[in-house]
Order: sequence, then C-alpha cells, then structure tokens
Amino acid sequence: MSSTQSLPISDPPSSTTGNAAWSSTISATPALRAFLARLTESTRRAFARRRPWYELIDRTAFSKPDSLTDATSRIRKNFNYFRVNYLTLLSGVLAFSLLSHPFSLLTIVSLLCAWLFLYLFRPADQPVVINGRTFSDKEILGILVVLTVFVVFLTSVGSLLMSASLIGLGIICVHGAFRDPEDLFLDDQEIPGTGLFFSFTGAATSAAVADVMARV
Repeated sequence: MSSTQSLPISDPPSSTTGNAAWSSTISATPALRAFLARLTESTRRAFARRRPWYELIDRTAFSKPDSLTDATSRIRKNFNYFRVNYLTLLSGVLAFSLLSHPFSLLTIVSLLCAWLFLYLFRPADQPVVINGRTFSDKEILGILVVLTVFVVFLTSVGSLLMSASLIGLGIICVHGAFRDPEDLFLDDQEIPGTGLFFSFTGAATSAAVADVMARV
C-alpha cells in the first residue's frame, strides 16, 4: 500500500485582509483614533441640536424682506437658529456635486488620505520610503502642498467645489432672507464655543496639531 502524501495547501487570501490592514494602520496612530472618536462624538452631538426640518420649510413663515438691512438681519438670525441644518444642506450640495463627478470625488478622497496617512497622523518613527529613498517630513509637506495647490487651482476639482459652495451658500442666503425669524425661539441658541466647528477642534485635534508642529 502506497503511503498517502499530503499536498501543501495554501489558504486563500482572506477577504478581511484589507480591513485588518486598515485597522492596524489606525491602531498604530493613537492621534488618528482619538481624532476619529472625537469627530464621531461631535457630529452626533451637533446633529442632536438640529432644528426640525418642518420649521425650515414652513411656507407660512416666508415673506419678502422690507430692505437690505432687514434681509441681512434675517440671514444672521436664521443662521444662528438653523446653523446645523444649513451646514447639512451645504454638505449635501457638495456631496451631490462630487457624486455627480466620480473622478473629482476620487481625487479629493485620495488627496485627503494622503494628508492623513502621509503627514498628519503618520507616526514619527515611520518614515516614508519610495523606491529606496527616504523622504523627510519637510519634503512630504512640500509635496503635499504643491499637490493640493495643483488639484484645487489647476484642475476642474477646484472649480467644482467652488461652484457647489456658491450654490449652497446662495440657497442658504435666499432662504435666510425670506424666512421670517419672528416665530423662532432665538434665545434658545448655542453657547459660544460649543458650536459645530468648535466641537471638531477639541483635545484630539490639538494633539494632532501639536504633533504636526513638532515635525516642522
């Protein structure tokens, strides 16, 4: 009887390899993990302060402003009250524009990932090596700055972002000018320093900025 020989069997690549690599990358950068946790919590708390959408589109509350001064005052009051709603609307316009142009979306995502993983949240003890050449932090910063300027000002991505931003701001200004804020509880506003943008710039961001300044 011939002996049975065992054939070497290699395990097929796991579908979770990419997820594991992503998780290991994040776990290797505590500043990034802290920033993401802070960003998630801040976004959740910001959306908790969102005003009901029916107040935003209440047709009975729309009227023509008496003057330019009245329109400016309305925009300011409505922005203070519908701040999160307006920022959500602006983000939606930007997202729709980028989704309508997949190449621009891919370019923006790639540029953002390059900043995050090659400079902002890259551990200082892990240099960037390409084709056997080690790049310093200043060289990486210079390359990213030049690449960002090229993408924003010399390609269609910049014009797309600018056009979408202007459209979103135009919608917000028109709504704010014609939405009469007299029926809004304007005293129920956020305390200065606790808004949407301030929440994103907490201790985690400060630590990341300090780490970046230490590189320069």
